[in-house]
Amino acid sequence: MPASSSVRRLTWVYAVTIFVSSFLIFQVQPLISKYILPWFGGTPGVWSVCMLFFQVILFAGYAYAHLTIRHLSPGRQVGLHLLLLVLAVAILPITPDGLWKPNGNEDPTWRILCMLLASVGLPYFILSSTGPLVQAWFSRAYPEASPYRLYSLSNIGSILGLVTYPFVVEPLWTTETQAGVWSLGFVLFAASCTVCAWTMWRASGSLAEGARTSSDLASEAVTPPARLDRWLWFGLSAFASVMLLATTNQVCLDIAVIPFLWVMPLSIYLLSFILCFGHERWYPRRIYAVGLAISLFCLLAMMLNNRSVPILSQVVVYFGSLFFCCMVCHGELVKLKPHPRHLTSFYLASSAGGAAGGLFVGLIAPLVFHRFIELHIGMLGCSLLALLTYFRDKNWGLYHGRPVWAWALLVLAWLGLAKGLRTHAGEVNANEVAVMRNFYGVLRVALDEMANPVRRSRILIHGRTLHGRQFLAKQKKSYATTYYGADSGVGLALKNAPRHSGLRVGIVGLGTGTLATYAQPGDAYRFYEIDPNVIPLAKEHFSFLNDCPGQVELVLGDARLSLEREPPQNFDVLVLDAFSSDAIPVHLLTREAWDIYQRHLRPDGIIAVHVTNRYFDLQPVVERLAEHLGRPVVKIVSGRRVEFGQSPAHWMLVTNNQEFLNNPVLQTVINASEGKSHRVVPLWTDNFSNMVQLLK
Repeated sequence: MPASSSVRRLTWVYAVTIFVSSFLIFQVQPLISKYILPWFGGTPGVWSVCMLFFQVILFAGYAYAHLTIRHLSPGRQVGLHLLLLVLAVAILPITPDGLWKPNGNEDPTWRILCMLLASVGLPYFILSSTGPLVQAWFSRAYPEASPYRLYSLSNIGSILGLVTYPFVVEPLWTTETQAGVWSLGFVLFAASCTVCAWTMWRASGSLAEGARTSSDLASEAVTPPARLDRWLWFGLSAFASVMLLATTNQVCLDIAVIPFLWVMPLSIYLLSFILCFGHERWYPRRIYAVGLAISLFCLLAMMLNNRSVPILSQVVVYFGSLFFCCMVCHGELVKLKPHPRHLTSFYLASSAGGAAGGLFVGLIAPLVFHRFIELHIGMLGCSLLALLTYFRDKNWGLYHGRPVWAWALLVLAWLGLAKGLRTHAGEVNANEVAVMRNFYGVLRVALDEMANPVRRSRILIHGRTLHGRQFLAKQKKSYATTYYGADSGVGLALKNAPRHSGLRVGIVGLGTGTLATYAQPGDAYRFYEIDPNVIPLAKEHFSFLNDCPGQVELVLGDARLSLEREPPQNFDVLVLDAFSSDAIPVHLLTREAWDIYQRHLRPDGIIAVHVTNRYFDLQPVVERLAEHLGRPVVKIVSGRRVEFGQSPAHWMLVTNNQEFLNNPVLQTVINASEGKSHRVVPLWTDNFSNMVQLLK
């Protein structure tokens, strides 16, 4: 029996509800992740754990939708869902409590997960259930219409939510304002969802009790999906998720931990959903099969030669391979989609696969693997599942291994890809002395320049960024190498800073402890290090700390949080050396952070900021912060000196000590260095920052 005309006129509400829910889902992901990023060290691991949380809650939402549709009557579905909506609205706004900030050096994974559950868990759960639940309601109210178009609409809302965040929301509003506006949007969503529930209940009530529609009767005759099909729903979704998170981790590690680089991979991931679920003609299998093969081999070639690849080319290759992997996985997923009777089980299996991929990358891989090989596994898994689906499809020319010559080429290509990825993993291991991995990434100690007796050295590498070098030759062990040479900004500061008896120096970022070479008897060097793996590696494989003639103090934990809790340290020099890696911890460059630094600095003290970076120009940000403190700032640029193991380095010195600034040695270097930046940027705060405007 058809729904009443009054109910039928409200079909647009279903589309609006699904669109708004998807928009809110993918606005809150970068919003809440950026909000808590300063609390947990600003590392790529924060985004990975957040994505794990969102994927698991998405699965829980889909499971809720599946179970309620299967086991509850329409009236009970409506009653339960309205109760959850009221509870979710009651806990707004979604801003996390500051009590969740870490207390010390513990692994922050579980703290992040619990904090997200407490602050945004229930609203996100409700939003996650909306897609399959409201589509099922739509099918019941309008059995003649296909619900899969609503799924495509939900992905359009998702990608708009993502794209507008870095380009519209983030530049215009503080995170506090963003959270408030999002909470208001959730209230509006709750109202539209209530209307959907009412229309479905009215449509269900128009049927005589116990009566069934022709669509209900026809669906009973539908053959259930094969067990292998259900596993393919899971596997295709899982490996697409692995590729998404592994690619995001790699790009953030090599470039920066910023919402823009979270949003781009996730937008590509969602775009593949939109295209594949929109219409079959948008997934021409033959074209994407060729594109997958080409993109994966291009990615492999770049991984084997990544040091010589420009940033733009890296981004294109990483994101291009992600696009083709997601298109193939989701395109094959759509080809396997079942009758609408099994719609919620289809979405449940797909979301379970996505959650499994998140669990693998976010929790399992850091515990099981010593280095990042998730991308390798994702590439092999996506390509292998593609071959399996080609083999099983009766409507595809490669069905059941025919023609043999074509399958021989495909298998050889896959084996070649596997061998190349294994070679890449083997090259990473070359000359390694030690390797450790945790929430903060992979650290490797390796031998370098072993063929040259004069330049033999031991190096510390995080990702692919050099964090320290020490010569093996006894007469050269005390050299200040890499970015810390005598003519670098920090070297000049430590050698020429005004002394009050012994020099007291605070250093954010331990590395190998190279700066300890500048200490003199009576000096105190206090190192702040967030990664617990760095300290044992620096002590066991490098001698800078052990050979230091002054006092060495090691503080484990996020430097900003540690300084926030400590009494004034009265530093003569405070060194910010957390920016030499390409993953920029933005929370160390905000007004609030620098107010903390000033509390720990002597009136004539010096803040030395390491701004060497391949991709971002941090100079204007430091200039604005120096202006905020009312202190002059100069930039010191030093060059490469191979014989001393020194790399090109850019440092900025912030101080109102005119005696230090007028030092002839310093004046010579200042005059030869770059002047003030021509870029104009706003003062960064904990609630507002924008890395995109600093791209070189």
